[in-house]
Amino acid sequence: MMDINQIRQLLPHRYPFLLVDRVESMDLETKQISAYKNVSVNEPFFNGHFPQHPIMPGVLIIEAMAQAAGILGFSMMGLTPEDGTLYYFVGSDKLRFRQPVVPGDKLQLNARYLSNKRGIWKFACEALVDGKPVCSAEIICAERQV
Repeated sequence: MMDINQIRQLLPHRYPFLLVDRVESMDLETKQISAYKNVSVNEPFFNGHFPQHPIMPGVLIIEAMAQAAGILGFSMMGLTPEDGTLYYFVGSDKLRFRQPVVPGDKLQLNARYLSNKRGIWKFACEALVDGKPVCSAEIICAERQV
């Protein structure tokens, strides 16, 4: 388990862009993480997306998966952003959306390490609500020293 204070040590994101509320499990041997985001109607993006039918923007679901993958990557390296390392989201492969995410949903975020070649990390990610897939993608991040 990792609470929000521990997550904030591993991710440079802050409100309103910190999209991981809790890490439920992380296994550095199998290189996997399971985390979640509680989706509240109070999220600022719901004011415009869409006022009468609020749906979490797909790009933010992708970002939430990437943040979960970033926590895994930082943990695998034993580093934090304070050490001068950041992960930049640089792409995705095999991206699929399956159903909308709405206020009240608990967005389950799972990521599994696939590879790291010359500072380009790849993770297999999925987002689920009530055990049903809402989004999946291979997330690609670039490790950079700042």
